[in-house]
Amino acid sequence: MARVTTDAHTGPVPADIEIAEAADLLPVVDLARDRLGIAAEHLLPYGHTKAKIALEHVRSLEGRPEGALVLVTAISPTPAGEGKTTTSVGLADALSRLGERTVVALREPSMGPVFGIKGGAAGGGYAQVVPMADINLNFTGDFAAVAAAHNLLSAVLDNHLHHGNELDVDPRTITWKRVVDLNDRALREVVVGLGGPTNGVPREDGFDIVVASEVMAILCLATSVADLRERLGAIVVGYTRGREPVRARDLQVHGAMTAILKDALAPNLVQTLEHTPALVHGGPFANIAHGCNSVVATRTALRLADYVVTEAGFGADLGAEKFVDITCRASGLRPAAVVVVATVRALKYHGGVEVADLATESLEALAAGMANLRRHLANVREVYGLPAVVALNRFPSDTDAEVAEVGRLVEAEGVRCYEATHFAEGGRGAEALARGVLEVIEAAEADMQLVYPDDAPLARKAEAVATRVYGAAAVTFEPRAARRLAAIEAEGYGHLPVCIAKTQSSFSTDPSLRGAPEGHTVTVREVRLSAGAGFVVLVTGEIMTMPGLPKVPASTRIDVDDDGRIVGLS
Repeated sequence: MARVTTDAHTGPVPADIEIAEAADLLPVVDLARDRLGIAAEHLLPYGHTKAKIALEHVRSLEGRPEGALVLVTAISPTPAGEGKTTTSVGLADALSRLGERTVVALREPSMGPVFGIKGGAAGGGYAQVVPMADINLNFTGDFAAVAAAHNLLSAVLDNHLHHGNELDVDPRTITWKRVVDLNDRALREVVVGLGGPTNGVPREDGFDIVVASEVMAILCLATSVADLRERLGAIVVGYTRGREPVRARDLQVHGAMTAILKDALAPNLVQTLEHTPALVHGGPFANIAHGCNSVVATRTALRLADYVVTEAGFGADLGAEKFVDITCRASGLRPAAVVVVATVRALKYHGGVEVADLATESLEALAAGMANLRRHLANVREVYGLPAVVALNRFPSDTDAEVAEVGRLVEAEGVRCYEATHFAEGGRGAEALARGVLEVIEAAEADMQLVYPDDAPLARKAEAVATRVYGAAAVTFEPRAARRLAAIEAEGYGHLPVCIAKTQSSFSTDPSLRGAPEGHTVTVREVRLSAGAGFVVLVTGEIMTMPGLPKVPASTRIDVDDDGRIVGLS
């Protein structure tokens, strides 16, 4: 039986996949021509409803005036769900309904979470990007290209060891793993090269998920094919016995990697249910990478529209911080406004209510949970220097008293709060939010600030994020991490920004600490250099770059019916 969600105001809402399958999609060539002014010869179609925009056309847009960028982020995620992607889509549709030329720019879903926890990541209800099943599964092959390019480097590296090791690579120092776009905990630590001399040099290895690959980050930060090739060549895979870094260009493989990724660099064009153009491109995780869609897609959207809605992964302490300190620092992008998504249910959860009791009205829990939203708002406004509004994504169980109380609490912080019902009503349900966004852009000139300067030492950069954004008292480094950090600075990478891999569920590194914990210590257990992407990853807590599946994975609900239609995606 199909899943049906009941909305308090509009009645039953069909399952996401049913809504997507029933949608009347515009042919992508018509969408491109009528909504974006792109002729058919500038598209690389993948069927009738999705296409890549040719890089030659992307380059031809350089020099055009750019529209205003709206960044959608959220409070700390909870098991209750916040609906950040759904809100991004609903807001874009609402802006379009108000007559504004709008594009939404989003990340591509990873099949790891799709088959693991999420079951789909293309929005929900009547605020989706479509074709939903295609986007959630194989789409245009970008993730397969990232995996192939990444694993080509792995294969060439092991082949180099097998054929004499001319570069004198020390196998014990190799940091480059392999990748697969699935959650498979059994592959976290493996041994390769077993079975005798013909199978290569035995050594410890492992797998990360594709969205944690440095190649994915590079794809999303590169600005051109030439920049892509340069960044790929700068990847450090290990060290010689003399402690000199070994790069992809030393193995003469970065050109072939670029050849694999050339087409993947072109942004993907699809649409929302209401035919708002959507550029869905790239997908680095936000808790283990920088969590933003590609710079190429966002820049292209800004040159094609007056308003571009984009999102950063997870809460404003993770995705939004990395959007500011990594993506904006590297690309020059600057948001005009920020939307912070919250729900009554999530606020009550941060106020101490358990998931089973979230449908019960509790104004006291809302007031307690407001500490989480309050800190996120302070970070956006005072640390990042950006104007903000709150989108209250309404759920069926929310009472009118709770919705009114959230509005009162938010506006006491000097921020406007807008109830949004886009899940059930599409863009119409987010029109008040859209008007609020337009008002804040008109009224407040954004003056984005970086959390730390380029020339600060890496440890000081980590301390700035931890104390200013997370509310921590200090940052400590485990001995091995401290040594690695010192070595990276000695190699000349101290100017790079830091990318902190941290749980999304808390401001701390302990996912069980809800609300807005203060005075905690952030302990870095591992340091990774992503020289090609242009940042240093600091791994904290129990964060894994290869997630595992839950006890009952979402894949158990996904199937194909007798008519060949995919079911169970949500």
